[in-house]
Amino acid sequence: MAASTHTVTNQAPPLTGYDVFTSDRALSEAVERHLAPELLTEAREELELLGRASGSEQVREWGEQANGNPPRLRTHDRYGRRIDEVEFHPAWHRLLGRSVSAGLTDAWGRPGGHVRRAAGFLVASQAEAGHGCPLSMTHAAVPALRAEPELAAVWEPAALSHVYERELRPVAEKPGALLGMAMTEKQGGSDVRANTTEARPLAADGEYVLTGHKWFCSAPMSDAFLVLAQAPAGLTCFLVPRVLADGSRNAFALQRLKDKLGNRSNASAEVEFDGTTWARRVGEEGRGIRTIMGMVAATRLDCVLGSAALMRQAVAQAVHHASYRSAFGGPLVEKPLMRNVLADLALESEAATALGMRLAAAYDAGTQEESALLRISVPAAKYWVTKRCVPVVAEALECLGGNGYVEESGMPRLLRESPLNSVWEGSGNVQALDVVRALRTEPAALDALLREVGEARGADHRLDRAIRGVLVELADLEGIEARARRFAERLALVLQGALLVRWAPPEVADAFCAARLGGDGGAAFGTLPHTLDLRALVERARVEI
Repeated sequence: MAASTHTVTNQAPPLTGYDVFTSDRALSEAVERHLAPELLTEAREELELLGRASGSEQVREWGEQANGNPPRLRTHDRYGRRIDEVEFHPAWHRLLGRSVSAGLTDAWGRPGGHVRRAAGFLVASQAEAGHGCPLSMTHAAVPALRAEPELAAVWEPAALSHVYERELRPVAEKPGALLGMAMTEKQGGSDVRANTTEARPLAADGEYVLTGHKWFCSAPMSDAFLVLAQAPAGLTCFLVPRVLADGSRNAFALQRLKDKLGNRSNASAEVEFDGTTWARRVGEEGRGIRTIMGMVAATRLDCVLGSAALMRQAVAQAVHHASYRSAFGGPLVEKPLMRNVLADLALESEAATALGMRLAAAYDAGTQEESALLRISVPAAKYWVTKRCVPVVAEALECLGGNGYVEESGMPRLLRESPLNSVWEGSGNVQALDVVRALRTEPAALDALLREVGEARGADHRLDRAIRGVLVELADLEGIEARARRFAERLALVLQGALLVRWAPPEVADAFCAARLGGDGGAAFGTLPHTLDLRALVERARVEI
């Protein structure tokens, strides 16, 4: 065979060796927008360091290794003793250690912490999304722990630590700790009020033993877990440590690991509490849902950020490929129809990033009005952004053609990951109904959202019309449950449109309002009006290497 047949031409180089943070204009501009000026220099330095690492060939290789070598369950040691441990590939520990050291579990303990952490989470997730679960759970556990100040005094500093230590030991002996969550059960799923796990009080105040089976236990290698169980006064939140204060192992039997579609580097387990599993009550008996909702809301925002990260990485790969690949007489990126597809994908990615970062900033503000905005906007954003992730990633994969369908491209891994955030922490119907619940029970939530979108009124007639449409929907709540998805979608789109009109370049805001609010776009990507500045949208999404 002639040697010339092996000459490789017309292929895009790997997208490595770049700064994931600074190359993402939508993200870096959001950080500039939402952080106080005195915090910007330090935050940028941290995020650029994490961005260069996340875009490096080495860290990308760690992501491939962690995904290609899923965790393994070890129920017993060589002598037959029950140990219930999960073994991970060394690359997993490297990824997790890097992210913990970058402060991705530390949002509650420093100024501007939520914006800084959200940006870092969005950056680090692009190297490998699977290691985001323990980061998210640990970060989100803090507001729940604060319902029990004595517990928070011990566990909060460990959760906020920038030190990752994988060994299971008493928390008092560790420089940092990870926390997980175990709520859902076989018979109930998202309906956690149907939980049957039983909590029996002990003589010491606040101490219980648990009996039950949890169908999904997230991040089972963590140092402790927040769980829900039925106490004498009703459903209650508990902290279940893996190792007790005396150094002995708590009764925490890992029955099996889930064989998941994606998120392969992360472990999700079924866990058994055998009647001797020691737990500490968090909050009041019978108030478990209320206690743990702070954790749930924070993890739902991470679902938004995680989906935004997947979309950004998929779009970056698609634009990169089209910039180097030639077909039909010229670079793909210069072909009008391909440019339309790429611009449409970039638009969706930027809207997701803008919304996720705005909600992170609301956490930092901490005012009653911003908290009310979060109450309705988080479930709406979680509903819509996570649903958009799958079609964005699938279309981006198609931009690479057959190259995108093979594992070596990394696109199949992104595609398998893309449905996850829509399922985790309450699937679509749960989120849409939560939006309706906020409307009915918390009038301040709707007021806060209308004030937020009102900041952009008068700037674009299509946005104004969409806002009026939302108000019309609100005027008639008859049958609102059956149309809850429609309403949640409209809320999210109006909020995204308002944010882009206020802060994005005019060509981005114009395109979004035309295609997403004005009806001048089709059901598939690549159907933007050809009169828009599509080239500018694609250039904004391009990564230079």
